[in-house]
Amino acid sequence: MCQAAPAPPSFPSPAESPWRLGGLKLRELATRVWREIRADRVFDRAATLSYYFLFALFPALLFLTTLLGLFALPELMDRLMGFTKQLLPDEAAFLVENTLAEIVQGARGGLLSLGALAALWAGSSGMGSVMTALNVLDESEDPRPWWYRRLIAIALLLAFSALTILTLVLLVFGSQIGASLASWVGGAGRVLHWPVAIVFGLLAIALIYHLAPASRPPWRWVTPGAVFALFAWLLMSLGLRTYVASFGNYNATYGSIGGVILLLLWLYLSSVVLLVGAEIDAEIRKAAAARRRPPRPLPAPPGETGPERRRAAA
Repeated sequence: MCQAAPAPPSFPSPAESPWRLGGLKLRELATRVWREIRADRVFDRAATLSYYFLFALFPALLFLTTLLGLFALPELMDRLMGFTKQLLPDEAAFLVENTLAEIVQGARGGLLSLGALAALWAGSSGMGSVMTALNVLDESEDPRPWWYRRLIAIALLLAFSALTILTLVLLVFGSQIGASLASWVGGAGRVLHWPVAIVFGLLAIALIYHLAPASRPPWRWVTPGAVFALFAWLLMSLGLRTYVASFGNYNATYGSIGGVILLLLWLYLSSVVLLVGAEIDAEIRKAAAARRRPPRPLPAPPGETGPERRRAAA
């Protein structure tokens, strides 16, 4: 009597949750990510990104200052800069604040339009560098024409900026917003702004991870890489500030450009965190794709065909 052939092994669905880590254990995933970080030269690419981000920073702040002036919120920019001082080292925050004040004071008519054009061009160049880096991490070629890549970079920049502004506004004015919502949602309104701000931050990173690579990974609201990038960025910023305040004296080493060095260092570490988060998601996708791939059949012994093997197994 012929026995029924064993059922083929089940493989994960293409819609498998990234939180299953592609079937990898946490240690295996960490080993793969570290190997790919070295192979993809993530630290070198982060240095390139920090260069572009430095050029994009002040035009973007100039445009942001003018744009926030349209809102009827008193001292909004001052309070946002105060929040920035909590993340950046004192020398870097002082540099950003003073430079921004000089730019705004020296600007004349057409501030909004010129600031917008400069921010869009410099920022989209930085976002284009992010797209190139993520394509390398994802091991995919980018067949899109340059003008289409520039349009995607501009759209990503605008979406990322809008979500970043919303996140900062929630963090800065969260207590006032929560107090006004307390009558609607009760005491939870006083702390509701924190999870909402985190969601906006995760959404901004998820948009970059989804739209920047040419391979266009499946859309996920929250991925392990995005969670890592957001919280590692917060910890990195606070850790760098604490280190500089307690141990480092960059002005003694670099003199008047100590603030510039610290700002570049912060941008560089932020770029590293962003790319490592993308590397985590890329490795999870590769592991999941390998699990979905069916195993190759074993070759038949010499002189034995497929039908003969099936009769022998019956």
